[in-house]
Amino acid sequence: MSDKNRIIIFDTTLRDGEQTPGVNLNLSEKVEIARQLELLGVDIIEAGFPAASQGDFEAVSAVAKIVGCGVAALCRCNEADIARGWEAVKHAKKPRLHVFLATSEIHMTHKLHMTPEEVIQNVAESVALAKSLCDDIEFSCEDASRSEPEFMYKVIETAIASGATTINIPDTVGYAVPGEFSNLISGIFENVPNINGVVISVHCHDDLGLAVANTLSAVAAGARQVETTINGLGERAGNCSMEEVVMALSTREPAFGINHSIDTTKIYRASQRVSAITGVPVSPTKAIVGANAFAHESGIHQHGVLSNPMTYEIMTPQSVGKTESTLVLGKLSGRHAFTDRIESMGYNLTKDEINSAFVKFKELADRKKDITDDDLEAILALITDVPEHYRLESFQIQSGKLPLLPMASVTLFGPDGEATEAATGNGPIDAACNAISKIVREEGTLASYNLDAITGGTDAFGNATVRVLRDGELHMGRGVSPDIIEATILAYINAINRAIARTKNYERKSS
Repeated sequence: MSDKNRIIIFDTTLRDGEQTPGVNLNLSEKVEIARQLELLGVDIIEAGFPAASQGDFEAVSAVAKIVGCGVAALCRCNEADIARGWEAVKHAKKPRLHVFLATSEIHMTHKLHMTPEEVIQNVAESVALAKSLCDDIEFSCEDASRSEPEFMYKVIETAIASGATTINIPDTVGYAVPGEFSNLISGIFENVPNINGVVISVHCHDDLGLAVANTLSAVAAGARQVETTINGLGERAGNCSMEEVVMALSTREPAFGINHSIDTTKIYRASQRVSAITGVPVSPTKAIVGANAFAHESGIHQHGVLSNPMTYEIMTPQSVGKTESTLVLGKLSGRHAFTDRIESMGYNLTKDEINSAFVKFKELADRKKDITDDDLEAILALITDVPEHYRLESFQIQSGKLPLLPMASVTLFGPDGEATEAATGNGPIDAACNAISKIVREEGTLASYNLDAITGGTDAFGNATVRVLRDGELHMGRGVSPDIIEATILAYINAINRAIARTKNYERKSS
């Protein structure tokens, strides 16, 4: 590397992050997240696993064509995966093929059914094939933290000799502890003869809550690429959180002496956007981007912060793009002011999307006195490419203490015009969902339901996220409103619209 003090930020939100249970991103959602990552300043986006499905292939191809940063495709060590990966990323300005093979005894024996010699041969052939297609090749020793170091040194030496330019050392199952992981990285530098000029990368999982600590220990030992996800999304307990490792390197820069390309003032927006798109809420106590990250309840803390914020804050809210200011926007605000504000927030919407968002903004302004950036984020999160097959016209709820039975009357506008149905249920939300199911004539099961207050106050903007099981598939839906029942109804309808859009898209491809 030309700058030994610069860390490469390799973001895998679109690949490993999508492996978070319950997360299923469509193409437009992946493209939107990719734009947020590029706006943040990440060096490389791992856009997906092209051989896994046609949808993943199309998403990787789309991302490769629209962003200017590096784009990587994950591939197993076989000819079909590598060819498919190259086909997906070849249009990128900075394409990368990321090939991997397990090097731990437990994986080689029980998963690969390969001898150590066969693994080395496979690595040599696969990396060489990838190199014949693409200049930038990353090789990963899957389950590196449980691999025999001496054997792994040989695999790494082989991968480099075959053309790898980046060697990734994953703590695949979150087994390592910081001192041990640091020694593993140091051992590679000391025992792999052709390691000079190659970037050492690390990819840490959070099964023991040590992903960020292990990543930072590897950086201190000489690793110069970190593989992360927004909000720590990923398999099982997730991955190393991008915002946490970046802010640790920034806040403790004298300790690490490392710089990076991330615009930290855009971290909070990216976190909120990814949370909205994936339907995975950010814990209030999450470091850097949680709702409580810059909140102070203790009187002693409050007194100190009022005197000097640095008494209890080691970074400012503004340094990660989080402010508590209220937007000077209301029901008398015009389209120009609204458009200017959302553009300053980093959004690049089409004319139709702006019109749709402006209508929702005006509706909210008639119901809520103070409109904040978070309110606007919630509105913009609903502007997707999913057609409104069904649209909520009105609803009425009757609920109370037993023996009064909760009942809902819902009116939707759909393909056949306006339709109204009434139903009872275990509660007002269940009753409303039952009424909607009558209208759409296909019952869906509410598999999960989450409700958050986006803003403070008694007029807080409620954010409902649901997952509806329909035809054997889970469909995520989201709704926002100052009325929590309305937010839930909107989320349920959004999930149904997504299910219909998915079915129509499948039928169109089949024909």
